[in-house]
Amino acid sequence: MASKHLLEVNNIEVVYHPYILVLKGISISVPRNSIVAILGPNGAGKTTLLKAISGLIKLERGKVTKGSIIFDGEHIENMEPENISRRGIVYVVEGRRIFKELTVEENIEAVAFAWRRSSRDADIVYKYFPRLKAKRKVRAGYLSGGEQQMLAIGLALLAKPKLLLLDEPSLGLAPKIVAELYQNIRELYEEEKLTILLAEQNARKALEIADYGYILENGRIVLEGPAEKLREDKDVREFYLGVTGRKGYRSVKWYRRKKRWV
Repeated sequence: MASKHLLEVNNIEVVYHPYILVLKGISISVPRNSIVAILGPNGAGKTTLLKAISGLIKLERGKVTKGSIIFDGEHIENMEPENISRRGIVYVVEGRRIFKELTVEENIEAVAFAWRRSSRDADIVYKYFPRLKAKRKVRAGYLSGGEQQMLAIGLALLAKPKLLLLDEPSLGLAPKIVAELYQNIRELYEEEKLTILLAEQNARKALEIADYGYILENGRIVLEGPAEKLREDKDVREFYLGVTGRKGYRSVKWYRRKKRWV
């Protein structure tokens, strides 16, 4: 009988080059057909965690030195990234990695060919990101940042992932585009029954669509819980959602002292 968790990360430590300890005893679970958010500031270890899961950590002289990563019942820690990808984990990295010299249509055709998908399979990109259809003849490098992010996620869908890893999808985007992008992600999850692990600094948007969340600080998990519970947590509301009534210099000093809870 298959586990209810598609992904289980158990007490892992990740080391770079080979003495820099970045992740320190991280444990997370991602249930099937759910959205799980990994939240935290820049440098907290979110991207390193996704790279450890996807295997890309090996390309940066990193290694899981302790603990285990189990995907769909199989240990995958320190497995080659191409083998992990074949098992159904697809990673949309930070920075909108697309073929900028090709048109939108050529990007889709190239990736569909690589995954041996039909033109009907490729239609999923336009289904969930309809604004790309109107720009299918436009070079990807001329798209807006939001449209490039939509294309990057759309290309990942052509791999038919079991687990979709999204790294900072809202980074550098205007609020209106972020809202549209997150609506697209929510529709993907609901209609395609996807399982999504989402790393974000934008806690507000991530917790709007997530089922469960973890907060990372300095390579450790400092808080976790159902998304609705995290949204109401006093410290999360203040330090990650920006809900506070304090003003002035003394409040800033208070913030720095108080944030030691993480």
